[in-house]
Amino acid sequence: MRLKKFLSIILVGVAVVQAHAADEGNFLSRWEAGMRAGYAFNSNSVLYDRMEPDGVESHAALSWHLRYSFQRPGAGRTASVYQGIGLSANTFLMPRKIGNPVGLYVFQGAPIVALSPRLSLDYEWNFGASFGWKKTLTGDDIHSNLVVGSSTNAFLNLGFKLTYALTPGVLLSGGLDLSHYSNGNTSWPNPGVNTVGGSLGVVIVPGSPMAAPVSPFSRDDDFQQGVSYDITAFGAWRKAYFPAEDGAFTEVGEKHLLPGHFGVAGLSFAPMWDLHPTFRTGLSLDLQWSENTGLMKYRVPDTYGDDMKFYRPPFFRQVSAGLSARAELVMPIFSLNVGVGYGFVGPSETRKLYQTVTLKTYLAGPVYLNVGYRLVEFHSPSNLMLGLGVTLGRK
Repeated sequence: MRLKKFLSIILVGVAVVQAHAADEGNFLSRWEAGMRAGYAFNSNSVLYDRMEPDGVESHAALSWHLRYSFQRPGAGRTASVYQGIGLSANTFLMPRKIGNPVGLYVFQGAPIVALSPRLSLDYEWNFGASFGWKKTLTGDDIHSNLVVGSSTNAFLNLGFKLTYALTPGVLLSGGLDLSHYSNGNTSWPNPGVNTVGGSLGVVIVPGSPMAAPVSPFSRDDDFQQGVSYDITAFGAWRKAYFPAEDGAFTEVGEKHLLPGHFGVAGLSFAPMWDLHPTFRTGLSLDLQWSENTGLMKYRVPDTYGDDMKFYRPPFFRQVSAGLSARAELVMPIFSLNVGVGYGFVGPSETRKLYQTVTLKTYLAGPVYLNVGYRLVEFHSPSNLMLGLGVTLGRK
């Protein structure tokens, strides 16, 4: 299925992490085992009433993680930054309905602030894919699973934790985690699954000296501020909806789900002000073509339901343009970019607030792999953004 392409993008990220680990030569390996437990919920209020025949709600979320990461030794500004590869086993205590998915992801973390020579407050993000979900059934059972419509789903996680050095080579950690699983609007249904809960972990770092944690956000007197430029091209596929008319029955409230998938392509140009070695901010001009945009004016008369047909709109009638404010966390190998913008050119349905979350994985020099997700008005899924980009002029 199409989301296997998304998994292949994640595998490229895994390969990049492995390549950087091999190139580092002198680095500290980190081996970790941990678990997470939390409360699961999503945007569909009837979800858990329909998941089990007896109507008993189940909001449990449990996962177990085995992970490898590496970091540079020493006391430099990025010495405490770690990045690596993780494998997870997940359960929501409803295996018959939604399965017990497993996950593969890349992750990165670092101290935000050192609280003592042994204790630090850290952040961490995870980005990857989870597979083995039981997707939506068909026919009379269309509403039996309102969680996911794909056997493979994207996985995003943000955590904050306290890390304590029990000995020079043994670290204990615990904190708060927020996770999201969805298929990026590539299939239906897609309300996604969200979890909030806690994490516990033990990290073994063979050969590690007892050194105080160093925050990468500390001041760097040698850094020179400047302006650099990101140029990104991306593509994806998505599901689309059409407003119901004449009281026609639809599976999605007031909208009719259109058969098949629709292509998406985009280009962005972002001048960014490099304020700190770990932080950039700026504006981005975002152009996007979507095959489903502007279809309302091109519907073939007297076609309904699954037989609904459309004339192909002119290319530029399906192009939209927006301007977004961007902020970016810059770390070794990876950069995490978020944006909030507004569409000011294009069909009326595109003139709305939109949001982007993007992971940039630098492959060689200024070239990066772009894996992103676009939302509309902070809640409606729009499309994935899978592509390549280049950063020009960064010192």
